[in-house]
Amino acid sequence: MAEKSPRFIAAEILTQLFASRQSVKAIFDRLTAHARLTTRDRGLCRELVYGVLRHRQNLDRALSLLSSTPLKKIDPFLHTVLTVGLYQLLFLDRIPESAAVNEAVNSCRAKRKPPVPKRLQGFVNGVLRSAVRRQEELQEKMLTDDSGQIILNHPQWLTDRWRKRLGEEKTREICTVDNALPLLTLRINSSKIDRDSYAAQLTGEGITNRPGQFSPDALLIPNGAVVEELPGYTDGLFQVQDQAAQLASHLLAPFTATTCLDACAGLGGKTGHLLQLFPESTVHAVEPEPFRAEKLQALASPRLTLYTADLLTLDPHSLPPCERLLVDAPCSGLGVLGRQPDIRWNRRPEEFVAWQEQQLALLSRAALFAADNAVLVYATCSTEAEENEEVVNLFLAGHPEFHLTDAASILPQSARELTRGNFFAPLPQEEIDGFFAARLTRGIV
Repeated sequence: MAEKSPRFIAAEILTQLFASRQSVKAIFDRLTAHARLTTRDRGLCRELVYGVLRHRQNLDRALSLLSSTPLKKIDPFLHTVLTVGLYQLLFLDRIPESAAVNEAVNSCRAKRKPPVPKRLQGFVNGVLRSAVRRQEELQEKMLTDDSGQIILNHPQWLTDRWRKRLGEEKTREICTVDNALPLLTLRINSSKIDRDSYAAQLTGEGITNRPGQFSPDALLIPNGAVVEELPGYTDGLFQVQDQAAQLASHLLAPFTATTCLDACAGLGGKTGHLLQLFPESTVHAVEPEPFRAEKLQALASPRLTLYTADLLTLDPHSLPPCERLLVDAPCSGLGVLGRQPDIRWNRRPEEFVAWQEQQLALLSRAALFAADNAVLVYATCSTEAEENEEVVNLFLAGHPEFHLTDAASILPQSARELTRGNFFAPLPQEEIDGFFAARLTRGIV
């Protein structure tokens, strides 16, 4: 049915996203499940949605050159239909031009509430056919705005703050990384198989891979691999986890603790890593969201105790004093815009105040669970000082029993270049996400 085509669903997802500022993943999962897309069509839909998000400003620039109607006056659904069509014409080589144009018109016909008048279907057809004729011109002109400035496909407020802190060159480098397809990064479960052996297994099955540059257990695979189809998926030979997140757990060294706390466990990537790094320890994982907590249960270790609760309301006396604590706090996510391109369009600068309040509250609460000789690692996938250094400084001002230690002296030699001052703080690169982590100690460790 036309209404269940991947291009139509992509336009619906983007329309809802820009109207609601919800997570693209939540909208994507809901609409693709309702449409019952095949695995292949779901993959195409995902590529279209994420591609438009990564190149949104380029596509709007191209559309402004093709349409005499100002962009703000174009119906939101038609706008997304056009950008989905333009993405196929200007960024994808394998899709026939006729298919991109015809399916865009079919998407307009499939829209029932409200229906798209025939004259507007003709408008979409005319714009995209013009794009086919003017492709070479558009490929050049969509890269810069009216003033000749390079379009970075990030909101102005964000690039302005990066330019002020990092300079023009570094800002462009980050934006280029964010706009590229990210690598699939695996953390090999060294308690079951070593990295070289698993790499050889992948190579034997014709799957391209290479070791990560920074983390000793990281293996990189070009984007496009289906995780569930990789060998050893059901046997727990690996987890999908960026190198930055892997290295954050390494800051909990030495790996001699008997009790660990993953205070914001999420889907369990770091929880699984703690079980790997601390083979003799009990790991307590706290996650308030029932769906995520259910995913955590898949780790199925007798050493894991799961609490479906909010750390802020969990009684510190319900756990034994913890010698290693990891607070991977909720954050703006501005370090992972390559993997989650919707975030750049959803965030607002005024939100940093609320993020910081929540992060400081979680870090302060976690301190109540700490043993006298504890190591507490605070981490975010943000690049912004309000969520990182400022939170740590505020925490230390109120908790003089904790001390900041040098991350470089704890990290593997291969990752020590990723520090800034005492912090682990990589900016986004091809191999690693933007991230922040601080290692705090209480007593002698």
